[in-house]
Amino acid sequence: MWLRCASCAHQWPYLRFEIRCPRCGGDWLDVVYDLPVVHRRWEQVLRERPFTMWRYRELLPVREDLHIVTMDEGGTPLLRAENLGLMLGRPRLYIKDERQNPTGSFKDRQASLAISVAREAGLREMVVASTGNVAISYAAYCARAGIQLWAFLVSSAPSDKMREVALYGAEVIKVTGTYDQTKRVAAQFAERRGLFLDRGIRSLAARESMKTLAFEIAEQLGWRAPDWYIQAVSGGMGPIGVWKGFQELRAMGLVDRIPRIGVIQAEGCAPIVQSFREGLEQARVVQTPRTRIATLATGDPGPAYPALRRIVLETGGAMEAVSDEETYRAMHLLAKMEGLSMEPAAAAAFAGAFRLIASGRIRPEETVVINASGHTFPVEKFALGEAWVHALEAPQAPSEGFLIALDQLDPRSRRVLIVDDDPDAARLIRRILQARGTFYVEEAYRGDEALERIRSQPPDVILLDLMMPGMDGFAVLEALKADEALRRIPVLVVTARSLAPEEQARLREQAYAVLEKGTFTDEHLIEDMLAALRTS
Repeated sequence: MWLRCASCAHQWPYLRFEIRCPRCGGDWLDVVYDLPVVHRRWEQVLRERPFTMWRYRELLPVREDLHIVTMDEGGTPLLRAENLGLMLGRPRLYIKDERQNPTGSFKDRQASLAISVAREAGLREMVVASTGNVAISYAAYCARAGIQLWAFLVSSAPSDKMREVALYGAEVIKVTGTYDQTKRVAAQFAERRGLFLDRGIRSLAARESMKTLAFEIAEQLGWRAPDWYIQAVSGGMGPIGVWKGFQELRAMGLVDRIPRIGVIQAEGCAPIVQSFREGLEQARVVQTPRTRIATLATGDPGPAYPALRRIVLETGGAMEAVSDEETYRAMHLLAKMEGLSMEPAAAAAFAGAFRLIASGRIRPEETVVINASGHTFPVEKFALGEAWVHALEAPQAPSEGFLIALDQLDPRSRRVLIVDDDPDAARLIRRILQARGTFYVEEAYRGDEALERIRSQPPDVILLDLMMPGMDGFAVLEALKADEALRRIPVLVVTARSLAPEEQARLREQAYAVLEKGTFTDEHLIEDMLAALRTS
């Protein structure tokens, strides 16, 4: 193992923990490994090791195993997003579920390696600045390592996260100001007390820890790199580490390419994305973040921006900024479509991916991995709004008023009939509707069955697939048009193929709207259906 200075390229053996180049004083050091030796070693031992981040320990900068501080972090699932992929027409969409780390976020990888390096260096006390997740992870691992932690948290961090940091025995200092101001206060405190300050992205341990995401993803895909890796960033450490991990895998011949890197930020604090769009070589700092997503509110990305800019340009990746509203909609969508409750910073990555899919940057055949970086526990207040719970007071004996209240919980006032011979497609549309309102949803799998139901109890809206065996969607539309009592029911056509011009003209006369499977999102479907309901 060697250290290499990014500023002057000086390289020397990694014999002890260092933070600056002895030749030029540069503070961005990279770790260099003997990759052929590592590859041969992995061929002998990797299959026998537990599936945690430490199975790759030959490419992690801890010299002796006895210093490793671990709670079996890493080894998180790579989940196929079946419902989401079906809805978006991207069947190779995967979620790297980092919520399942010991404290609920991908920062446990960083904490495990950083605290291991700190213990190997003999540290007994250290300082960290954080918006929440880093402080929780560091506090937990410092407790395990016997290191006293001073955690400076921005005042906008959820109070529940601050209490968890304190629970692990860390000293918690809440700073009223931005995250960048909080970092400066923490640095001043560390300097005055002569304590070690965690340097965030400048820390070689922090960056090296993120490589393990790349190692796991490649191994879970059968030693293949995905076409895209997408992550929301504040300082940008994650994608930089992941990129280096894939570089090392390619150098060892374990993968044949580097994925395109997608970098997502919150619109209210997007110095990396905005500077990239303007073609700047250095980031323009955001002085006053305007986002409710505190964990993404870093106005000064420092040295991360030039590195990320180079990586995105080299890989053919993309940078996107998403609004808070898009992020919270993505939170709802992931929870209700895939059963995954994630923090806003994780949901922002998905909101950005939705934009890249809608613009055609991500093609249907491409393999995409999105980092679900952390759990939203407890659920952030901005995610739900006010009317998220039904309040009922149970009486001693059922009364007429109580029974009326029960009826009002499920008014079933908006009846929707889905007509589709594909049960998976029908299930997907049902789930989208149920996730967004009190719709009473029924399904029919044949055209003749659908007509029978419509005539016996007309729905408020019909979602109709065109291509069905027997009586197809065109025949159903003709039958509805011919019936005076049914012709005014709005019909939203959902088709799995592109339509010929004559078919489009025919449908314009009979259907309220046409949506193509694999290209519509839940927003498009709900907007069209609510508009149809207003006209019915």
